Amino acid sequence: MKRTGTYVAFDGLGQTDPSKSDFRYYSMLQAWDSNKCIDFKITNSHEKTYTVRDSSSKATLNARIRDRLSASKNMLVILSKNTRKSGSVLSYEIEQAIDYYKIPLIIAYPAYSAIWSVDSDLSAMWPTALSSRIDKVGIEAIHVGFKKDPIMGAIQQFTVNGKHLSNGRNFYTRDTYVKWGIVK
Repeated sequence: MKRTGTYVAFDGLGQTDPSKSDFRYYSMLQAWDSNKCIDFKITNSHEKTYTVRDSSSKATLNARIRDRLSASKNMLVILSKNTRKSGSVLSYEIEQAIDYYKIPLIIAYPAYSAIWSVDSDLSAMWPTALSSRIDKVGIEAIHVGFKKDPIMGAIQQFTVNGKHLSNGRNFYTRDTYVKWGIVK
């Protein structure tokens, strides 16, 4: 399977109401993508395989995740102050992406417009699956504010067959955020 998609991962927080979980950020990405006036296009890995129902077994869900990851060039991970340390599907998704599929991670934080360092404020939001792997050899990750330009820039640049990151603690410079008009 061609690896052309971006796998978007977030913690659903055990909610059935998407407005009460980090699903709302995923919905924002979809809105940017569908708006013809916004320069934001994403090939969504979730649309490349069969859908999964809430009533699907864990084995079916995990199989769909692996199918989608095998078709993905990178993974956008959305982390908020509500992200759980463990016990969510997000942990499994991160483990698989790093350990088996060697996918670069683009880690976006909705509470931030820009990221200039990877510090304890950010690491407090990391699931254990990420914090236990962030400094391991071979992980590729960039940390960005949840804004259209940094997310799109990272999706376009950092892929399994594109530009590579040196470790798990990369971020854009302040000058880059200024260029995008996010900060002055």
